[in-house]
Amino acid sequence: MDFGTLLAPEAVVLDTTATSRGQVFERVGALLAEAGDASAEAIVGALAERERLGTTGFGDGTAIPHGRISGYPRLAAAVVRLSHPVDWGAVDGLPVDIVLALAGPDRPGADNLKALALVSRTLRDRDLVEKMRGADDAGALWALLAGQAKKAA
Repeated sequence: MDFGTLLAPEAVVLDTTATSRGQVFERVGALLAEAGDASAEAIVGALAERERLGTTGFGDGTAIPHGRISGYPRLAAAVVRLSHPVDWGAVDGLPVDIVLALAGPDRPGADNLKALALVSRTLRDRDLVEKMRGADDAGALWALLAGQAKKAA
């Protein structure tokens, strides 16, 4: 599993002006609705439901909102880089400016855990996160993440 299969180039957006988690979820929902057979509203609901269980603020200004959606055909990711950090209730108390979201089918499976592991490994790499923050455009950020599979091989 890698970002080349999880993340469509059009599911990466930079400098979003969202000012709350809810607005970020709406943006992510719209991006992920394109990747699967679910409405943006269903995706937003799944992300919000998961967030109620505990923060997905990962630390170092990053968050990993994720949810399972009935009827969603496969795992898909979206990346949103915020123009201004948003309070996320993250474990380290820092506001979030990089959101790497996941949506997947509403059924248990190892792929969900593999995708979360991939995202968490990626966001633990501080150099990579800084490169994500410095990407000039969405295509460059997508290429940076998609290129991680080649580096691991």
